[in-house]
Amino acid sequence: MNPIQKTNLGSQGLVVPRIGLGCMGMTQIAGMDIYGQADEAESIATIHRSLELGGNFLDTADLYGPLANERLVAKAIKGNRNQYIIATKFGYEIDDNEQLTWRINGQPDYVKKAVERSLKNLGTDYIDLYYLHRLDPATPIEETVGAMAELVKEGKVGYIGLSEVGSETIRKAHNIHPLTAVQTEYSLFERNAEEDGITDTVQELGIGFVAYSPLGRGFLSGDIQTPDDFPANDFRRTIPRFQGDQFYKNIELVNAIKALANEKSITPSQLAIAWVIAKGFLPIPGTKRVNYVEQNIAATGITLSAEDLARLEAIVPLGVSTGDRYDATGMSMVNL
Repeated sequence: MNPIQKTNLGSQGLVVPRIGLGCMGMTQIAGMDIYGQADEAESIATIHRSLELGGNFLDTADLYGPLANERLVAKAIKGNRNQYIIATKFGYEIDDNEQLTWRINGQPDYVKKAVERSLKNLGTDYIDLYYLHRLDPATPIEETVGAMAELVKEGKVGYIGLSEVGSETIRKAHNIHPLTAVQTEYSLFERNAEEDGITDTVQELGIGFVAYSPLGRGFLSGDIQTPDDFPANDFRRTIPRFQGDQFYKNIELVNAIKALANEKSITPSQLAIAWVIAKGFLPIPGTKRVNYVEQNIAATGITLSAEDLARLEAIVPLGVSTGDRYDATGMSMVNL
């Protein structure tokens, strides 16, 4: 397998591979499995295999667990910290008993508290890329980003970013301190960031766009055929995209994507990842298995022609409904 090509993420100096590794599914969130049950040894082996293949950009968050995911990443990178680029996030408030309050907290004092906890959990003295996970509606973004800028000055954080925010918020934040990345769910099944002009805004400002769930939370793998293909404790059961008639409409789209992937002798997942890269964005597919991280990284070597892209976008055109990506509560926290 050829080494992964590197790319600039944004215009502030951060250089990363063309694909990252989303670590969320390697632990539970508040007792709920993410994409099935995780195995710590296999998860750590996946992080190590990714590094061997040049995939050294890891994405985690204090929410995941809570805190357990950062601690797992710490085990995986121990003794080899400088070989990895670590992105983590804060904002979902975690109390002193390590319990989620489910409040979003972007207050400056909480920013400082959260980063110290993440540094400790990751076993490091710096975080390469630090994101606000969701916008705190009770705190002006200028105050939150001002506190994040202080962390950069102190050397605790290299670069900063935001997750799931709209263009107005991005512009306000970028005026306080240059953003390196905006992270949003984005895939063939989820193109709201394009429809809402967010991708145009970040390109205009020289900010990188990081696409989480580029496989539509596993839908685009083609492995899911019925709503019962998930364990009882899998959080995807709460997502409208996977429910009722919408599920079966989406299966028809997946089957058409599968047919195109078969023509090219690649997997549907690889086609979906290659599409995100062709759009000029950075995918961070999540996996906790070695064989999948190998497949995902191989997708960075796939070149799609203009005809391939046109055929894909004819299957899932901009504006087609595939169902909301969260339940009502989750949707209330995105693109504020």
